[in-house]
Amino acid sequence: MSYAGATAARSLRRLHAGGPRALSAYGRRVSVRFCSSGMTLDNINWAAVDRIIRVDHAGEYGANRIYAGQMAVLGRTSVGPVIQKMWDQEKDHLKKFNELMVAFRVRPTVLMPFWNVVGFALGAGTALLGKAGAMACTVAVEESIAHHYNNQIRTLMEEEPEKYQELLQVIRKFRDEELEHHDIGLEHDAELAPAYAVLKTVIQAGCRVAIHLSERF
Repeated sequence: MSYAGATAARSLRRLHAGGPRALSAYGRRVSVRFCSSGMTLDNINWAAVDRIIRVDHAGEYGANRIYAGQMAVLGRTSVGPVIQKMWDQEKDHLKKFNELMVAFRVRPTVLMPFWNVVGFALGAGTALLGKAGAMACTVAVEESIAHHYNNQIRTLMEEEPEKYQELLQVIRKFRDEELEHHDIGLEHDAELAPAYAVLKTVIQAGCRVAIHLSERF
C-alpha cells in the first residue's frame, strides 16, 4: 500500500475510534477531516462529494481499461510508447481516486465489472482500426472526461470553494492532463480515423451514459 493510501486508512480508523461519526450521515451535510492530505472539510455537501468521487473513480478505471485494450493491440507499434505514457498518467489518476474512496468511505459503482469489459473492448476495438482509430477514441473519451471535470469544478465552486480547495486542485490537475491526452490524439491523426465524426459522436454518447449510471449506481 502506498504511503498516502496507508495514511488514508489510518485516518478512517481515527474517525471510527473517536470524534463525531461524520461518515454515518450519508446524504446530508457533515463535518469531516481528510487526514491523508491535511484537508479539512467542515459542513461539506457529503452527497455531492460522494457522487463526484464515485463517478471519477469509475471514469479513471474505465480509461485505464481503454488504454489497456489499446496497448494489447498497438503496444508493439510505433505509437505504443505514446499510448503507454498516457496510460501511466491514468494509472496515477486511478491511484489517487482509490485513496479518496478509502478516506471518504465512498463505495465504487456496482457497474465496475461492466466497465472493465466494455472499457477494454472499446480500447482494443478502436485500436484494430489502426493508430488513427485508437487516437480518435482517445480524443472522444478525454474530451468527455474533461467536460465532466469542468462541470464538477463549477459545482464545487458554487458551494464554498475554500472548503473543497484540495479536491478542486486534484480535479483541475487531472482535467488538464486529460486535455493533454486529447491534444496528443489530434496530433497523432485521430481525425484520419474511418468515419471520425460518427465514431466520436457514438463514443461520447456512451461516455455520457456511463457517467450518468456511475454517479447513481
